[in-house]
Order: sequence, then C-alpha cells, then structure tokens
Amino acid sequence: MTSNPLDDPFYYLNNFRQVLDWLGLRYADVMNESEHGFIRDFNTLPQTSQGLLVRMVMRKGIHFRASKLNYLEIGDIAEAAQPLLDRGWLDEQADLTLAELFDVLLKAELLQAFGASIEQPKGRKDEWLPVLAEQFTDAQTLRAWAPQLAERLFSLTLMDLCDRLRLMFFGNLYQDWSEFVLADLGIFTYEKVEFCADSRGLRSREDVDACLFLHQCQLRFEAGEALDEIVEQINAVQFDNPWLRRRQAKALFQIGQYAERIGDFALALSVYRDCAYPGARLRMIRVLERCGEYALALELGTLAEQAPQSAAEQQGLQRIVPRLRRKLGGPPLKRAKAREVERLDLHLPRIDPARSVEFHVQAHLHADDGPVHYVENSLINSLFGLLCWPAIFAPLPGAFFHPFQRGPVDLLSEDFLERRAELFQACLGELDDGRYAETIRQRFVDKWGIQSPFVFWGALNEALLEQALACLPAEHLKHWFNRLLLDIKSNRAGMPDLIQFWPQHKTYRMIEVKGPGDRLQDNQLRWLEFCHEHQMPVAVCYVQWAEQSA
Repeated sequence: MTSNPLDDPFYYLNNFRQVLDWLGLRYADVMNESEHGFIRDFNTLPQTSQGLLVRMVMRKGIHFRASKLNYLEIGDIAEAAQPLLDRGWLDEQADLTLAELFDVLLKAELLQAFGASIEQPKGRKDEWLPVLAEQFTDAQTLRAWAPQLAERLFSLTLMDLCDRLRLMFFGNLYQDWSEFVLADLGIFTYEKVEFCADSRGLRSREDVDACLFLHQCQLRFEAGEALDEIVEQINAVQFDNPWLRRRQAKALFQIGQYAERIGDFALALSVYRDCAYPGARLRMIRVLERCGEYALALELGTLAEQAPQSAAEQQGLQRIVPRLRRKLGGPPLKRAKAREVERLDLHLPRIDPARSVEFHVQAHLHADDGPVHYVENSLINSLFGLLCWPAIFAPLPGAFFHPFQRGPVDLLSEDFLERRAELFQACLGELDDGRYAETIRQRFVDKWGIQSPFVFWGALNEALLEQALACLPAEHLKHWFNRLLLDIKSNRAGMPDLIQFWPQHKTYRMIEVKGPGDRLQDNQLRWLEFCHEHQMPVAVCYVQWAEQSA
C-alpha cells in the first residue's frame, strides 16, 4: 500500500526537489550558471533551511515578517534563515515602497507609523494609500518606515530565478507549485506520458528568455502601458520555436482586439495585417469596413473566400462580403436559403426562477421511455476524447514536457491532426467495425477522472454513456469526430444543449434551447447546419414563459 505523500511534513520540499532533479536531467544545457549554482548550493543546505526557502517561494510576495513564519517541521525560523542570509538568498535590509509596506503592516501598525498624516483613521487601508503615496515617494527599509516595530523582515532575492525554473518545468507561468499538492490529494489526476529526449517546450536559453519577454509584454499590456510600443517590441523578436510563435501571435491578436474596442483602428489594422493567429484576417476585414475602407475590405474578403481559414471565417465572410458589395453599389446577391430545422415552441410555467430555461425544457420533455439529458458540449467531446485517447496523449516531441499537462501543448496547432494522422485513423477506424463501443466503455473505467481537454467527467455517468452508445449511430459519431478534428478550437463548442434518447428504438434527438429574446449564436448555427446536412435529428426549442395565476 502506497503511503500518502502529504504525510511527510516536508512534502512540499520533496516536490521542489523533484522539479530540480527533473530540470537537471532534461534542461541542463538550457540552464545558466546562476541556476546550476543555485541547485548545487541548495542541495548543501540543512533540511530546515531548504524547507523555509521553499515555503517562502511558494507563498505570495517576496517580503515576509519573521513572526508570521510558523512551521512546526522547520522549528526555529531564525536558525533556519541564517544560511539563506549568508548566501544572499534572503535580505534583511531590502527597501520597501509604500505599497509594499502596506502589504506587510497591519492597519494598527500603519496608524502608529503614519498617524499624523492619516486624516481618516477609521477608514480602510486601501483608502489611505493614494493619499500617503503623494507624501512618501521614496522606498526605505522596514526599520526606517517603522522604527518602533521590533520585527525582522526577510525578503527573497531569487524569486526571478525560481520563476525561471518554474517556467522551464511547466512551460508557462500560470501553473504553480500547488499542482503537486492537488495531484497528491487526488483532486487532479494526469495521464502518465512517456517523455523522450525532445520532450521539452523550451529548447534553448533563447527560448526561455523569449518566453519571459512575452510574459512581461502581457503584464505591461494588462497594466495599461502604451500599446504601439509593446506591439513594436513583440514584432521585433524572431521566434524559431513554433510553440512560441503561436504565443506571440496570440498576444498580438489580443492587443488588436483591445485596440478595436477602444477605437484605435489604425493600431488594430497594423496588428492584424501581419498576425498569423486564427481569426485575425476576418477581424481586419471588419475593421476596414468600420473605417469606411469598403473597397479594400471587399478585396481582402473576396480573396479570403477562395480559401477560408476555418468554418468560422467562412461564415463571417458570407455575411460581410455581400454587405460590402451593397455598400459599394453592387447588385444585391441572393443569399442561400437556410435549411429548415425542426422547431419546437413551448409555453412553460417558470416553476423555479433560479433554474435555467434548459432545466425547464428538460423537465417538460423527459419521459421514462425517452430520457432527456443536459449535455451541451460535454457528451460528444467526451465520447471523442475516450475513443481517441491514445492519439490525443501520444508522446510526440514537443507535445508533453511535464507531468501536469491536461493535454498536448500543440492541441490547437495547425498540424495537430497531421502529426497524428495514423493514430486518429486507427481510433476512428473502430467506428467502422463496431469495436468502438467496448473501447469507450473500457476507457471510461480505466481513465476515470484523469484530466483531458475533451472528457467532461462531471457530466458523465454510466447510464448516459450506455444510452449514448445504444442510440447514437457510429456513422453520426464519425461525422462529429471528424468535424472536431477540422477545427478543435471552434468546433468544441456550439453543440445543442439537450439530447433525448429512446433506447427501445435506438434513436435520439438533439435540442438547442432558446429562452425569450435569445438567439442562435454563430457556432450554434454552424453545428445545426452540419447536423442537418448529415440528416441528424436536431431541433431548436423556443420557450416563452406562461403567465401563472396568483
């Protein structure tokens, strides 16, 4: 029987050491001398000093009052801190800005330090800061700020280094050390993937620096710095790593969208013009239209019509191009008549106002011989994820590079399917010979709870799975799964809200629900059109609330 890792009081230190060992094994050629030196020196520290450092690294901020550091397994904090102070990894004389001081001191301590300058002592701390900031502009030590306070303050000096190590391990800075604890607790479970020598997202020191650069640009963008300057700097960097090129394109696309929202169309156009992120070309056409550049917009739209990047772009072009032709005085074009989709009109009493319109429709249509489930995007995605598990989690170079990945890094890349074509062909081939049902059943058991970009464990149960396998034809599953693979980003969403099964007849019906005043979204329209094209039973249910007598 395996013991619980959390039973060890130094569990967090064991996790940190695991990261250092992992990096030493896989990233030795990427780390610089300061990082190698840190790992060497860290391993020579007493266990309590290692534990204290890791505790601080894993907490928020870099300034810590000694009196607030209480850990039974570490014991005497001053004793554990001394080796860290000797190496310069902690600093007792760090200067604090006023904002940092406010994070460190309690309200009563701030009143004692600044009482003469605080006009409303009963106010909140965050109300005092802007007023005091005008008077106290220089950073200084805690002792200088609050000489009456008998307190030691330890400030981490190597948080940037630890962030770089965390970046190399996770390949991003949004995952943190809590991933280990969540995994140890069993809250998150991840697929075990074999890592080959090429299994790392950051291949060189230049990649690490570039990734940190993009992160800093994102922070500057969120902080409201000058957009044109950020865009110029992002565009000036050349990325050899395709994964980083995608992140670069996404960062630019987000800035372009924001520029649109604030009406800076010149900047939006300059960003979209060279942006490779999906959707940038359509956004550029829309911005040209908003600027009154109808001829340029139509020229680009006509060119895009010849080779749409996705179904979403094609749908957008079908709306915008005829509109541009009309604005330029061209003859009105006949729009293709939309296919008729079965329509349900219901007048329902609103039994529980706190519940969604989908809940009311589900309750109304449900029958013992025709159960209705609220599935939205969960069912089809989950069936796909279970059947195609080996292809999705194939240990290809650059797809997986740490043990806490929910899915492959290149999931939304243009070559995702191409790199795994034979694997997906083998998985989908089971739909042709009937093996798929047993495969899905077995994976439902074997992979239960393991994180996946497609499987919604919270929405699945054995009854729903069996009804789906009994009533959904393999031919329809194959159509859905192939459509998912054409454009995973767009096609994972937009599926009908409800599904009704008739197990005795092995039939089904999908139902998109629209409440009063609600309308079909673009991705929903695309799914409805697709289902109609392949003769899949689907209906749109429009609900009006029936008046209830008092």
